[in-house]
Amino acid sequence: MGTVLSLLVLSVIGLVAGAIAVWRRAGLNKQVLLLLGLAAVATINIAIWTIPDASGEAPMGREPVQ
Repeated sequence: MGTVLSLLVLSVIGLVAGAIAVWRRAGLNKQVLLLLGLAAVATINIAIWTIPDASGEAPMGREPVQ
């Protein structure tokens, strides 16, 4: 799971960098907003898995229920 979250963080960085590059090159606002929106969704997903809940335990650290 740690590898997946690491790749997700790297993809967020790539999406933001791509949005900046598209905005500087062509100024295409729709594509820039879509890239930034996808980066925001991925960031929220990362936060869901890593921020601890009221008991102080993050969902990533829990054992799977079988």
